[in-house]
Amino acid sequence: MNYATTIQTTGQIALPAWRSRVLYVLLLAGLVALQTRAVYLQGINDNFLKQKGDARYGRVVEIHAHRGMITDRHGEPLAVSTPVDAVWASPADVIVSASQISKLAQILGLNAAEVKNKLSDTSREFVYLKRQLPPEQTSRVVKLDIPGISLQREYRRYYPGGEVTSHLIGFTDVDDNGQEGIELELQAKLGGKAGSQRVIKDRRGFIVEDAGSLRAPKAGGDVALSIDSKIQSVAFREIRQAVEKQKARSGSVVVLDARTGEVLALANWPSYNPNNREKPGVSVLRNHAVTDQFEPGSTMKPFTVATALEAGKIKPGTVINTANGVFSLNGRTIHDTHPEPSLTVAQIIQKSSNIGTAKIALSLPPQTLWNSLSESGFGAPTGSEFPGEAAGKLRDYKTWRPIEQATMSYGNGISVNLLQLARAYTVFANNGELKPITLLKQETPVAGVKVFSDATAQEVRDMMERVVKPGGTAPLAQITGYRVAGKTGTAHKNENGKYIDRYVASFVGMAPASNPRLIVAVMINEPGGRDYYGGLVAAPVFGTVMGSALRMLGVPNDAPLDNVMQPTPADMIGEEV
Repeated sequence: MNYATTIQTTGQIALPAWRSRVLYVLLLAGLVALQTRAVYLQGINDNFLKQKGDARYGRVVEIHAHRGMITDRHGEPLAVSTPVDAVWASPADVIVSASQISKLAQILGLNAAEVKNKLSDTSREFVYLKRQLPPEQTSRVVKLDIPGISLQREYRRYYPGGEVTSHLIGFTDVDDNGQEGIELELQAKLGGKAGSQRVIKDRRGFIVEDAGSLRAPKAGGDVALSIDSKIQSVAFREIRQAVEKQKARSGSVVVLDARTGEVLALANWPSYNPNNREKPGVSVLRNHAVTDQFEPGSTMKPFTVATALEAGKIKPGTVINTANGVFSLNGRTIHDTHPEPSLTVAQIIQKSSNIGTAKIALSLPPQTLWNSLSESGFGAPTGSEFPGEAAGKLRDYKTWRPIEQATMSYGNGISVNLLQLARAYTVFANNGELKPITLLKQETPVAGVKVFSDATAQEVRDMMERVVKPGGTAPLAQITGYRVAGKTGTAHKNENGKYIDRYVASFVGMAPASNPRLIVAVMINEPGGRDYYGGLVAAPVFGTVMGSALRMLGVPNDAPLDNVMQPTPADMIGEEV
């Protein structure tokens, strides 16, 4: 039967059989191709689908590491990290109404327009709305139930001591990285290492599942400082009161353990509160005791005398012609405020004679004096490793002229920082041994470097005891029940190579003088009142801080309790400037 006959007979069009077979084969091939592709993508090469799935529903979130704690020597916390939350958003996933934006902005303390602007940038996959919020605040954000907005755990640094320890401890930024002080110096140990975590979010942008940790965070290590919090509080209180009373520009105080070189207290005023996240001015941030240099004035005289004693040029009873207060050298004149025709070496320290000290220095070869000062730590960092520490300035002896050698002997033409000056006095407290400085708690004392003999150190210490007695420059440094040895300093400030009528007043001393346990150094920068001598404005701070610290440590008395003799105006003399 042909094709036409089939149409006439049945009234239907009959298709060739081969067409159905071809269609069947094509459908079967397509099905096999789809199955093969599915097997390939899901079983053999599944990276593509994983990437697409991760992009739509997964996210890698950073896990902040817990920062190590900073404590004082007794374990009292000085810096701790408390858990807080960051509010972040994935703008592409955010579904929010105008009223919700307004409520969210109010909770976060932000402007509604600012929040709206951040959420409208759909090109960004991650944007912080507000960081370091307390849990009670972020719980209100959660209640808004806004798709695409999530929380991330982080930490905020808290400083229990506030402004009392701020210059020493420093602070961290919003990412918990150290920016100043110990926080900056020991960032590698304190900071730890952040981790990461993969999370899965639903179609509304909410995180619904923890898909596992990619890298676990490593917590930072704790640090125990050498600081004694109680002594630090006393030092801070006294330097603040002194600066305010004297209407000074600033002031600093350092307390050292004379035997170990550990810093037990280091305080400055003005100060700032590191718990206030608004960054203070640069001038307030400066740790003046470590970063600022000044001419030490007469606090250098014991080192000049010690060098000459060691060289055999003088003895404590050697009489020096002090020329009735006027001594000319190479066209320059050196003055003594209290003219005397002659003084013994011990009296030169007691009354702080510039002329007597200059003549002693000129009896020495320049290299001998330079070696002694250099070995005492001048002109070099203390080794505290505090950020921004000033090294001070001690010029090469080969450049000295006689007048420069003379003036340097009483603290002009040389610069120091207060911590450096306090450390130098360890040579007199430790029988001639210069101790290394540390801000970290030491389990065992570290050996120092021998600079002077035992006999020389003891002789200078005996001379410095006369400084705090009537007729010396610092009777106000006396302490009930303890013998004190120390030295005052008052120096003109040098600006642009010229000395001006503004002063730095200082006092450095040790107690008990019979067997020194502590060294306290005080510096008052530009006292604005009538008094500017170190014995009048710095020595009283020393007396209070040293006396309190000795009693806190339970150091035995080495003098009767009636040893303090109240000075009369006639007993008070200012050191030479």
